[in-house]
Amino acid sequence: APADYGFHPPISPRPHKSLCDDLRPVPYAEARQLFEEGIARGLMSPVPAADTLPKYVWSVDADGEVYEAKLGNDGYHGYRLDCEDERSMRELVLRAWNRR
Repeated sequence: APADYGFHPPISPRPHKSLCDDLRPVPYAEARQLFEEGIARGLMSPVPAADTLPKYVWSVDADGEVYEAKLGNDGYHGYRLDCEDERSMRELVLRAWNRR
């Protein structure tokens, strides 16, 4: 529900894109907590300069589902990594999450 986060749904969404809430609704408070926990554990892409934000932040929910937040023109958009071509990234995030 993009409107819950202040986003407008795309006019022509791409069907191959992952959705953050395809398994269950992810309330804003939980999404924010996941984002903050990902940063606290250092699971983010390198920050190119002191005054910029990381392009990606990764986190894992209580059920072991891996989420990725990507910085766009209007802030961060989060989604679950669930596609087959994202399997190696999911495994990498889970290993790092469990070590930290």
